[in-house]
Amino acid sequence: MKNKSLALLFTILPLLLLCGCYTAKMSEPPRTALEQLVLSRSSDLAMEGVDLSWVRGKKIYVEEKYFDSYDKLYVIGLIRQHLNEAGGLLMKTDDKADMIVEIRSGGLGMDTSETLFGLPSLTVPVPLSGSLQTPELAFYKNTKANGIAKFALFAYARDTGEFVHSVGPVSGYARFHLYKLVGITWKRTNVEQLKKHPVPDHPTNSVASPTQ
Repeated sequence: MKNKSLALLFTILPLLLLCGCYTAKMSEPPRTALEQLVLSRSSDLAMEGVDLSWVRGKKIYVEEKYFDSYDKLYVIGLIRQHLNEAGGLLMKTDDKADMIVEIRSGGLGMDTSETLFGLPSLTVPVPLSGSLQTPELAFYKNTKANGIAKFALFAYARDTGEFVHSVGPVSGYARFHLYKLVGITWKRTNVEQLKKHPVPDHPTNSVASPTQ
């Protein structure tokens, strides 16, 4: 009787493991919201407080062809907005402008790092059922995402090519730091949207390389 019970147990156990390891695949965008928000905040801070009073009342054309960066459309729009708010009159074509403003990027990216004191999550092979992911056991852990943006502007007269003004390079820094200590979690960030957002379990695990 005992042998029959053991045989039944070993027959049912693999079936239970097969059921317990089922995971529904969910589609995700190639880039996380965290990455995009940190990069855009870095850009915002780079342009914050920049003196653009020299464009007031001038017809300007923003030359974008020298600007190559991740999230370039957001940054180009941001710079155009600041020029317009400073009193510059944005022209759609360069032949109608008094001044050409060339913009360029020296860098826009995000670095991530992680420190863990404890046991990391491990993948354990399970016979007949694939693998099992063990939970992470962290006594202390910090996960950091730091973004940096560097831009510059250069203006010259359209008709003569004479130098008018230059700005920068200007830089902006954004951060999202997540800390865990014996089950207590807190964060530090200068990204407003991430202050209100629930703390993710692994904020940088799925950060992809930015794409244009």
